Amino acid sequence: MGRLIFVCVVSMPSILFFYFFLIRMEKSGREYSEERRYQIARRMIHIMKRNGGIRTKAYGVENLPQSGGYVMFPNHQGKYDVLGIMSVHKNPCTMMIDEERSRMLFANEFTTLLRGCRIDKTTPKSQVKAVLQVVREVKEGRRYIVFPEGGYDENENRLQEFLPGSFQCAMKAKSPIVPVALVDSFKVFDMKSWSIRPVCTQVFFLEPIFSSEYEGMRTSEVADLVKNRIEDAILNSKSSRMNRFRRS
Repeated sequence: MGRLIFVCVVSMPSILFFYFFLIRMEKSGREYSEERRYQIARRMIHIMKRNGGIRTKAYGVENLPQSGGYVMFPNHQGKYDVLGIMSVHKNPCTMMIDEERSRMLFANEFTTLLRGCRIDKTTPKSQVKAVLQVVREVKEGRRYIVFPEGGYDENENRLQEFLPGSFQCAMKAKSPIVPVALVDSFKVFDMKSWSIRPVCTQVFFLEPIFSSEYEGMRTSEVADLVKNRIEDAILNSKSSRMNRFRRS
């Protein structure tokens, strides 16, 4: 909570500038490329990270497919997750986001900027429509972030069950599935902490799972496969930190 308030106060001039810039951009009717929109989004994230004393280290960037669309499936820890991934993911990507959360101040403009997919979880019809939208766009070469966990309250570096239906968008598109392990992302905007000390998070892009590998598998089997890989990556990161601590 402390860092969130601090970042908002310190970044207020930049926030207001981008807020009105985005509104004007959408009303202008001028078409902005996905690359330009993503560049603006990453500039906003950079300012927020600088003002908030936030660092994010990326590992496994070489695992990301070099061409075509794909879907990244990260564990969910908090409000910083999407921002942390985008800060180290150079090529344009967007996200599937809960309709209600996406309508909040600034989140609405950010989602519109990146042309994210809003999903209303209260109606099956909306969920099907959202999945089909992501399938179509991934086939066209877009890259998506989809969180397979139901939420992030109290998650920290622990994982909840992965919802099998979350993987339909990638499986129907026959696109690569990229498991992403987030470590310490919850510390950035921890609602229970008033600390504003510098914080470092980690993003691990794991080896992609191609359609040839998951062909014939059920969504529940794919969900378990992705979850296990992310759990292993988080455990390995903890072991590495413990070894560095002992050596020091």
